Amino acid sequence: MTPDPRRRAAMQLPLLAALGACAPNALATACERPQRLRFSIIPRGNVKKELAELQPLLDQLRAALGIQVEVYVAPSYGAVVEALLSGAVHLARIGPASYVSARRADPQLTPFANYANKASTFQPAGAFYHSLLIVRAASGVKDVATLRGQRLALVDPESTSGALVPRHVFARQVGAPLESYFAQVGYTGSHTQSVNRVLAGQIDAAFVGSQNLATEMASNPDRERQIRVVWKSTPIPTDPFVFRGQLCDDLKERIRAAFFNRGGPQSADVLDRLNVARFVPVSDQDYRIVRELHQADREQGRR
Repeated sequence: MTPDPRRRAAMQLPLLAALGACAPNALATACERPQRLRFSIIPRGNVKKELAELQPLLDQLRAALGIQVEVYVAPSYGAVVEALLSGAVHLARIGPASYVSARRADPQLTPFANYANKASTFQPAGAFYHSLLIVRAASGVKDVATLRGQRLALVDPESTSGALVPRHVFARQVGAPLESYFAQVGYTGSHTQSVNRVLAGQIDAAFVGSQNLATEMASNPDRERQIRVVWKSTPIPTDPFVFRGQLCDDLKERIRAAFFNRGGPQSADVLDRLNVARFVPVSDQDYRIVRELHQADREQGRR
């Protein structure tokens, strides 16, 4: 398995610092008004494919704001957070745990939208998803008890469904830390890699997000019957779109309005490309449950 993605994020800091230095920092004014809006996403799976799906949304934002929208392709969850905090990125779609972590460092960071998923085999309809523990259907594993002493994959230390929920909710239910319950625990770096390694037999089980698994199966429907879910968490709010609170108020309102304008991101073209039902307004309070888990994680000395 690959090294802890937080190490990879640290390697990106010189680049991010350089980008941040080039970004208008509004020293002479009270807010940031970038000439180009930089957007990024956490690498949940195939980043190139995700960005292609997001292109209609970025095009709509460009038209609504009247400025260019650039994309920063980040190598890890942590790299997106660092880019937001440094000002190298102004707008991003990040995971709930990544948002909580970033908001702790910058209380001005503002979540303003997430999305309601369409119903599929692994994902119910609604603005939420689940952490799923998956195994190969042909492995013979029927339940959690038979996985004791097996090999487990997590996604990224900042992944909500792929690390935070497993380490606290699942571990509490089985009465043991993951490293005690499983013989081997490691990170793959993305939900896609976790699914692929389970199907290849390189690991015995993996925690992944239900929406990510649904996306994987939509692209490869023949693989659906090769997966068995042996554990499911309670609902988790979907990934928030966030912007830097230091942006000028009129720019923030134009971004917010663009997402909920029926001729913009709510248009059928954008929603169909993203395979979601609609965008939903959110606030910091919607991620309270994730914040509580994140706080428990910090208290255990993991951050």
